Amino acid sequence: MSLTATDAWKALATAANGIASQPLKDLLADEARAAQLIHTVGGCYFDFTKQWVDIPTLERLHELAAATEVSTRAAAMLRGDPINQSEGRAVLHSALRGGAAANVDGEVRAVQEKMTDLANAIRGGTWRGYTGKPITDIVHIGIGGSHLGPELVVRALADYADPRLTVHFAANIDAHDLRSALKHLNPATTLFIVVSKSFTTLETQVNATSARSWFVERTGNVDAIAQHFIGVTTNEEAASAFGLDVDNLLPMWDWVGGRYSLWSAVGLPILCAVGPAHHQAFLDGAKLMDTHFAEMPVESNVPMLSALFATWNYNFLGAGSLAVLPYDERLALLPDYLQQLEMESNGKSVNIDNQSVDYHTMPILWGGTGTKGQHAYHQLLHQGTRAYAADFVVVARDEAGLGEHHTWLLANALAQSQAMAIGYDAPAEQQYRNVPGNHPSTTIVFDELSPANLGTLLAAYEHKVFCQGAIWGINSFDQWGVELGKQLAKPIFAELTGQPGGEAQDAATARLIKQLKT
Repeated sequence: MSLTATDAWKALATAANGIASQPLKDLLADEARAAQLIHTVGGCYFDFTKQWVDIPTLERLHELAAATEVSTRAAAMLRGDPINQSEGRAVLHSALRGGAAANVDGEVRAVQEKMTDLANAIRGGTWRGYTGKPITDIVHIGIGGSHLGPELVVRALADYADPRLTVHFAANIDAHDLRSALKHLNPATTLFIVVSKSFTTLETQVNATSARSWFVERTGNVDAIAQHFIGVTTNEEAASAFGLDVDNLLPMWDWVGGRYSLWSAVGLPILCAVGPAHHQAFLDGAKLMDTHFAEMPVESNVPMLSALFATWNYNFLGAGSLAVLPYDERLALLPDYLQQLEMESNGKSVNIDNQSVDYHTMPILWGGTGTKGQHAYHQLLHQGTRAYAADFVVVARDEAGLGEHHTWLLANALAQSQAMAIGYDAPAEQQYRNVPGNHPSTTIVFDELSPANLGTLLAAYEHKVFCQGAIWGINSFDQWGVELGKQLAKPIFAELTGQPGGEAQDAATARLIKQLKT
């Protein structure tokens, strides 16, 4: 049966027709409702009270979760069933932090111990470059899931980092990205971490090759490559041919998708930056959310509720985008990270039964930080014509010790979510000042931006993605849409460079190739 034909879906469609008679501002004072919409996990406070949903609709959403068997599917994922049907794989990123009961603990522990040994050597100065000097800079080379998560976490947890070690990131095949990372670095004290499961990912392969050339050109020492490059890959043969020492390779597993891989060896730069104790706290924070997700009923299960409200907003209230608005500059990369996590996971139009869906799935996710956004796109949010939802992320503690700055930051965050919910009824002669309101939002409050709290938040979003996919009946763990563009780029590259392998292109692309070659 199609999802839209179920009784639960039809009941929600009926509820959506009547919700306009209950403005969001009229729901906010209901304390019984608030008690069902505020939940705390560790040091993270999740406030769903500004979601445009009343108690009867909330109950219908719970029924949708039951009808789509979200809890049953979650249990299957956590015990290691091959729920990624199109690739025949289990989905066990939770096992990397001890949050799944699958039988992979031994190999995970062995890799974590090797990661810790490497990080301790790098941080402690016993890992030396070819001139005998300790490492001062790490350049992480990856793309997508091999890059977005580690960069987010390293930047967010900069206050916990070792000041003697600086981590740089290069992902884009645009040479300016790598050039910026390498600028002012000393090859004698620089270590590269190359992350590619196949060791053939185009962007990573090109960047890694250029990084190796940069190193050899400045040192004249090909034999020193092994002292300055670490690999995270499954392809030992290709990594060895590149010049890496097999003892300095870390594995990747096919039961961990790229966008869920920051908990694995892909997260080595996190471990190097913040050290073993803080890295373990990061893993433990995620495990706390894993346990919450596995054990709590839908009524108080944060990831399930997040997914249910997303379904309500996207499929019944017409929200075409999700704005992620962190009010903390340290979390500036959170929207970028979540773009891949959510849109690559759930941007699908075919369900697990290989049938086209007759409803919208993942909307556009975008966002930016704090008060800067208020002077840019918030005008559209408050007075534009499009429906949307928003996630606010704030940190309660003034960790910078600059009281007035932080108090104003918090005041602005609360004011923006208030304006989205309540709006402003302008006088008839000043309709240009009218703000409609009724835009749903979630506010997430950290007591502090700690490794544990960040782990808890990222795991919450991961499980939200799973629940959303389960509700929509799609596979959140493949990404076949990414592959087509890669395939099409190869003959176009050949055309641009005059190499064999080019082929006839459509007229528009052929004209562009001609223009670029002139």
